[in-house]
Amino acid sequence: MDASHWRVAAYAVTIFIASALLMVLEIVAGRLIAPYVGVSLYTWTSIIGVILAGLSLGNWLGGVWADRGATTLAAGVTLALAALASMSILLLLTWVAPFIMANGFNVLGATFLYVVLLFFVPAMLLGVVTPLLTTLALKIDSRTGHIVGRMHALAALGSIMGTFLAGYWLIQYFGTRSVLIGCSVMLLFLSLPFLWSRRMRHIPVILIAFGVLVGFTYARDGYLNPCDVESSYYCIRVVDASHEAPSGTARAMVLDHLLHSINHYNFPELLLSPYVHLMDELISHYFSGRETGLRYFFAGGGAYTLPRAVRSTWPDARVVVAELDPAVTGVATRRMWVNTDGMQVIHQDARVALAQFGEQDFDVIIGDVFHDVAVPYHLTTREYVQLVHSRLAPDGVYLMNVVDQYPNPALVKSMYKTLGTVFSNVNIWLEKNPDQSHRATYVLAASDRPQMEQELHSRQGLTRIWGNVSGELLAQGTSLGELPVLTDDFVPVERLVASILFEDSN
Repeated sequence: MDASHWRVAAYAVTIFIASALLMVLEIVAGRLIAPYVGVSLYTWTSIIGVILAGLSLGNWLGGVWADRGATTLAAGVTLALAALASMSILLLLTWVAPFIMANGFNVLGATFLYVVLLFFVPAMLLGVVTPLLTTLALKIDSRTGHIVGRMHALAALGSIMGTFLAGYWLIQYFGTRSVLIGCSVMLLFLSLPFLWSRRMRHIPVILIAFGVLVGFTYARDGYLNPCDVESSYYCIRVVDASHEAPSGTARAMVLDHLLHSINHYNFPELLLSPYVHLMDELISHYFSGRETGLRYFFAGGGAYTLPRAVRSTWPDARVVVAELDPAVTGVATRRMWVNTDGMQVIHQDARVALAQFGEQDFDVIIGDVFHDVAVPYHLTTREYVQLVHSRLAPDGVYLMNVVDQYPNPALVKSMYKTLGTVFSNVNIWLEKNPDQSHRATYVLAASDRPQMEQELHSRQGLTRIWGNVSGELLAQGTSLGELPVLTDDFVPVERLVASILFEDSN
């Protein structure tokens, strides 16, 4: 192989690696902004759309630049600038995050701003590489179809490799910040061969600029990771929540940007989160006088607050917890005083795990998997509700918490309607009626038992009163007739919770 063929091969390898790094940055974007806006269909739509917009603009600029006589020096400068732009993401985040949070943008607007301000420029610069190097390769090898096809195939293969590497390995083993720094360093090294034999003075300038960025980012604490653990699913943090307790020490688990639940060190049965407390009180009401020996299935573990309380209060209870993320369980046991001895913990999707049990295996099934705007749609459908019903004893109860808007919670109403196709009685509970429109955490209770009273007073723990708000909610806002029954074929949960996305955070 002569020198010209080696040069074409070098261009091809560069396109492959640059494309892979772009997709790594795209996956990193989702995790990097998750502590601020969470993860949802809308989040990923913004990320993919902005990255593609930057890539498209870069492709066009690269083609124009190539036609105007760009050389390998242009490719080197572009890759070096991409390295600097990628390295600057962590520095920019220290300014962008406080600005967005202080101005109270809604989730949709905040997500778009984060991605545009942090990732558009790196995507645009990396988009320049493929058309520029493809054009340079065509000046060496005139087989147009062969060269263009090869370069586009390698760009696609690089994108595929970058996606799988980031999603399956890099982020969960090294964390977003380390991966981001690694991408920047790789792009810097990728640029050096294109700069080396030309104007050597570019290299010291770029290295100095890179070093200055590293220093400024360190000074701004840009390398500090807000996550205690970055798993395949969440940015997991544990924060002190002792101020929420009447006395003693308490800690809260935060998954991405949402506080999940709070555990008290000395008193596992003290349920500080109102919706968790409500679930426990509903169970006590439904099974008054026969709380011992109940069989529980928890869809979602999180901080294991209620499973921990159940095991502490009723040691003979059977407790099965389906928690998708093993890292969440690990953090709960290490940092949240959870002891899983005596529990059956299954690290699997709740629907798959529940299907493995026999009919009427449980007295209580609890769904605690609805994570703000990130709703696992397959756990909302009629088919899943039918599975839940089949696994409950005849007098069993199904409880779930859902975050939605007040006073017109479209998702909650659709879930009420869906539950009503399977269960005889469905109730919507809320601690108190908010005096203005905002998000609230509802608890839906479904069973074949007779209708409960309209008000529930706490029997233990903090003094609280909850109301059955089913009638009130159904009498106002969107009518049930306008809302769908959720099925595996049609689950428009993102549309139903869209009002939360457009709600200002202030």
